Amino acid sequence: MGGERFDAVVVGSGPNGLAAAITLAEAGRSVLVLEAAAKPGGGLRTDELLEAGCRHDVCSTIMALAPLTPFLARFDLDLIVPPAAFAHPFDDGSAVLVERSVEKTAAALGQDGPAYQRLLGPMVERAHELLQMVMTPPRLPRHPLLLARLGIGLLSATRLASVYFRRREARAVLAGSAAHSVLALSEPGTGALGLVMLVTAHAGGWPIARGGSDSIAQVLVDRLAELGGHVICGRRVRSVDELPDSRALLLDLVPKGILGVAGGRMPNGYRQSLEDYRHGPGVFKLDWTLSGPIPWRADECKLAATVHLGGTMEEIAQSEQDVAQGRHPQRPFVMLTQPTLFDPSRATAGRHIAWAYCHVPNGSDRDMTTAIEDQIERFAPGFRDVIRERSKWSPRRIESEEPNCVGGDVMGGRMDLRQLIARPALRMNPYTTPDPQILICSAATPPGGGVHGMCGMNAARAALKSRLR
Repeated sequence: MGGERFDAVVVGSGPNGLAAAITLAEAGRSVLVLEAAAKPGGGLRTDELLEAGCRHDVCSTIMALAPLTPFLARFDLDLIVPPAAFAHPFDDGSAVLVERSVEKTAAALGQDGPAYQRLLGPMVERAHELLQMVMTPPRLPRHPLLLARLGIGLLSATRLASVYFRRREARAVLAGSAAHSVLALSEPGTGALGLVMLVTAHAGGWPIARGGSDSIAQVLVDRLAELGGHVICGRRVRSVDELPDSRALLLDLVPKGILGVAGGRMPNGYRQSLEDYRHGPGVFKLDWTLSGPIPWRADECKLAATVHLGGTMEEIAQSEQDVAQGRHPQRPFVMLTQPTLFDPSRATAGRHIAWAYCHVPNGSDRDMTTAIEDQIERFAPGFRDVIRERSKWSPRRIESEEPNCVGGDVMGGRMDLRQLIARPALRMNPYTTPDPQILICSAATPPGGGVHGMCGMNAARAALKSRLR
């Protein structure tokens, strides 16, 4: 861009980096986005990994938060909502469906149905207000009684499930939802994360993006271009000192990346906080092309793009506890997506695609292919017979493709209570740094991981109040 001067330079074009850039551009500021990869989008990336015409989402497929949160909800995204948000099968051939309707879901939970409806119903009815409060910077809540309902989730997921539910179905549904936290389900606060995931399941339906998740990145890039913003790909930033002149720098980077490009600009105490930042477990991921749909024993599993594979709450809790203690579970909890059941444009005629992952210790090099496929076979006998090709993603490969996923941590850092408050360091405004020019807009700031853009929007608003008034 020659010697041009910008109001802001954003490093990284994941959903948070693009959200930051769009928010600034909508406020009339000039913005440049620099991306190391060949294409923008970060985790919003779709490639033909295995066979021509078969499009796999490299990272994010399920857009649980996109229809509900203040930034992405205002875009005209082409989202496909499956009949059910997710399915949870059991060994006896039955399965629970979490549908859009709280009432229908509760009706399938037997004697736990009334408790489920009392617990989730009021939060789902006011899902947009609830998410507005939990996904923006800490402040006095506008609806304290509504937020207080979520406060029961400060219990661990296993404790919350035991308090409210008596049967395996409802307990497993909550446990599987809470496992998206990538924490041991005995940790305080995992109950709240499980409840938030269930609220998004009922209120938004856990949709997928037609054609692949990169279509969302394209919508954001197009919007930025409409506003006069620029995205340059293939530009790896090694130091903030090499960046074009600007009034503000917003880094869509986790602490490891921030230290790499701007560590010399930070005082010792803050730099130590970034060095002490903790990453959670990694994931081991498999992508498949298939000759047909997955042969689920329970037909309910054919109605959801997401299937949770782990059996009972006790099994899921044991799997996540093993990972938290540095072990590889023999029967891992597996999260699987099957998008071509609802979006045939992602594969050639007669073909299907699917992906699944399980949690593993951070940086693990253990091949979990057999363990994951065994879990799928457990609930879909004959699954291996429909596999055509597979691609394996170890934590190290994931980090090499997306450096923010340190050790395979797809959440941008542990999502425990301590690190939700001090993310990435304990500051009144978590998006700012001791260097007044530099702000952080990655998932290492509140509200954390997921495709929602709120870290970026919040950071951009902080920049507009401080550097770019």
